[in-house]
Amino acid sequence: MLNVGLTGGIATGKSTVVRMLVGKGARVIDHDGLVHTLQEPGQPVWQRIVEAFGRDILGADERIDRKRLGSLVFDDEQRRRTLEGIVHPAVLEEAQRRRDEIAHEDGQAIVLSDIPLLLEVGMKDLFDLILLIYAPPDIQIRRVMKRNNLSREEALSRLKSQMPIDEKLKFADLVIRNDCTMRDLEKRVDEVWQELLSRERAKRGSRV
Repeated sequence: MLNVGLTGGIATGKSTVVRMLVGKGARVIDHDGLVHTLQEPGQPVWQRIVEAFGRDILGADERIDRKRLGSLVFDDEQRRRTLEGIVHPAVLEEAQRRRDEIAHEDGQAIVLSDIPLLLEVGMKDLFDLILLIYAPPDIQIRRVMKRNNLSREEALSRLKSQMPIDEKLKFADLVIRNDCTMRDLEKRVDEVWQELLSRERAKRGSRV
């Protein structure tokens, strides 16, 4: 099994590339999705967050209001670390459980762990390789402005909340540029998929 850390930046088109790779047979563990699942009402992570931050963060349906919670931790480093201390270990544990499950089902699987802030939170060494979905900053800004109906200043502020995409290039083993036509993107995704298959075979062969 090849364990791939997949990341990108805001509006680099990561979701589009992930869909293409899944169509070719990749298995995906969506870390953002795991966060939502673990924070469902009644779950242990939900209980610990409510104990730490109070019931004012809950909506009428008992679900955590992410905006309310975000406003509490945005400018408070101690509270942010408290939240991360609750959520991150639980997500990593669940992600590992799912990887183990996939490995048991298919020892030759290509597993993509989709983690937007993979490099920011120092998770690079957990994976066999890092796959970066890249778009130049000017394209990121235009896409964010259009997608979220934001001003240029607002879009820039969102980009600044992450590591600059050009900085992330230094840590990537493979890169898919998404500043091209859909046909060219599909071609590049296919090239990378063949490379991932080759690396999985080589990893398997090294154990023989």
